[in-house]
Amino acid sequence: MKSDIRYCCSSFLMYRMIEDPEKCFSEKYQPYFPDLNFPRTEITNSDELLIALRQQMEMATADGKSALALSGGIDSAILARFMPEGSTAYTFKCVVPGMEVTDETQTARRYAEACGLEHKIVEIFWEDFEEFSPLLMKHKGAPVHSIEIQIYKAALAAKAAGFERMIYGESADCIFGGQNDILSKDRTVGEFIERYAYLMPYKALKESELIVEPIARHAGKGYVDPHEFMSTEYLPESVGSYFNASETAGIGLCVPYTHCKMAVPIDYSRIRKGENKYLVREAFKKLYPDFEIPAKTPMPRPMDEWLRDWNGPKRKEFWPDCVAGGGNLTGDQKWLIWILEKFLEMIDVDEV
Repeated sequence: MKSDIRYCCSSFLMYRMIEDPEKCFSEKYQPYFPDLNFPRTEITNSDELLIALRQQMEMATADGKSALALSGGIDSAILARFMPEGSTAYTFKCVVPGMEVTDETQTARRYAEACGLEHKIVEIFWEDFEEFSPLLMKHKGAPVHSIEIQIYKAALAAKAAGFERMIYGESADCIFGGQNDILSKDRTVGEFIERYAYLMPYKALKESELIVEPIARHAGKGYVDPHEFMSTEYLPESVGSYFNASETAGIGLCVPYTHCKMAVPIDYSRIRKGENKYLVREAFKKLYPDFEIPAKTPMPRPMDEWLRDWNGPKRKEFWPDCVAGGGNLTGDQKWLIWILEKFLEMIDVDEV
């Protein structure tokens, strides 16, 4: 494995992972890649999806040592129906003193009550990001996604309560067509890069690369197949955050949706008419006929508030004022730069 700082910094800012498995930030830190080499059930309709999820849940909960991560969305709500009555469900709640931020706990509590689950809240503070990031980065061999801190803290709480594994509704979006904006129209490679890249590396780094191959290899007749890209390239990055945080905490992990895959091409016409993730939606309505499908919200991470006053990185790799100079970066983009600088600092200290 070859150390290539410029490539790895650029890859992280664009894709939140090191796309080339033969490259690393430092030979001392080997990048972590999740092992997704397991059988996956082919799904053609929502009934098959429910059968597959039920089977995964029965195996995961057979010994009574599993807890569920329950959000306000439909993916984990479906899994909640398959938890044994009296099981424990954890919901994350980010706390910003003096501010009201996205709170999924009330919706999650409704699901927990409907399924007879004990509902617990895991409060997340900015101090958790500062405290837990170094451990998670050392295990991953790379900077981390901000959700890993929340997953890690919830895993610690579940482990302390005697549970041996956590169950997540992760990966339903990328496997079953949940990212409706990315899937909303045909895009050329260049257009797709501009839409998908989390942060174009030249905006933050003095020395950068434009890493095109992960997207270009899914282009046919000039256009990128967005679902093919999301279900192959994005999947390891997305679920990898859950694997890394859980393994760092020393607890098992169950992600039932990753054991499924579409048996037929995704129906873009349904998605582009407003029916994203249509098989999962159908499954939800079968289990919760009296519930309205809630609006899609990402896992709460109020980075806009937490990094509002951060003036940006100081290291030589970054452009001065790339954050504070009016770049109009989102909180999540600021996080990518913040955590990348922290990881580079950690490498320097450990290699002295």
